[in-house]
Amino acid sequence: MPSNVFPSPHPLVAHKLTKLRDRNTDPKKFRELIREIAALIAYEVTRDLTTVPTRVVTPMGETQGYVLREKIGLVPILRAGLGMVEGIWDLMPSSEVWHIGLYRDERTLKPVEYYNKLPIEPTVSVCLVLDPMLATGGSAVAAVDILKRWGVSKIKFVGLIAAPEGIDNLSRHHPDVPIHLAAVDSHLNDIGYIVPGLGDAGDRQFGTA
Repeated sequence: MPSNVFPSPHPLVAHKLTKLRDRNTDPKKFRELIREIAALIAYEVTRDLTTVPTRVVTPMGETQGYVLREKIGLVPILRAGLGMVEGIWDLMPSSEVWHIGLYRDERTLKPVEYYNKLPIEPTVSVCLVLDPMLATGGSAVAAVDILKRWGVSKIKFVGLIAAPEGIDNLSRHHPDVPIHLAAVDSHLNDIGYIVPGLGDAGDRQFGTA
């Protein structure tokens, strides 16, 4: 496995991921689990964010505290990535959220961009690309391409489940991008779905399966 890949070792992540995979989990519970797992993974993803010291007055006196120095951008890949935003946003409510719309052409398995409203100049210094499934890796590679062209140099991918094929693709095109996950699964099937995976994350979230 490439050195830039970080599957979570946390037992709560493994527990919640098991419930997420279950085909009997209904859309409401599925959305809740995605939010919860995303928040747990975000704790590890943000370990290296830089801070600056500040003074804070408590009810008992004054002490030194710390505030984040870097401006964070959350970049969900539409539509499945939307479910991960809220869990991470709760931890970092000052983060900006920028949406990138990409869908996978089911014939070619290549990403097609259909939505991008990024401003001309970057407004954040760190971007977290959010997508539950890293399957072929095409959408993740395209999203990182877009963000690098935008001018952001510090980018991390945050997902739930990845296939080795997707990891290889993203790592080959962007070896500088860390990949944070809940789990790495076996392989892709002949229609580009992760096995054993959890099915279509977008359909299961929005009840459109």
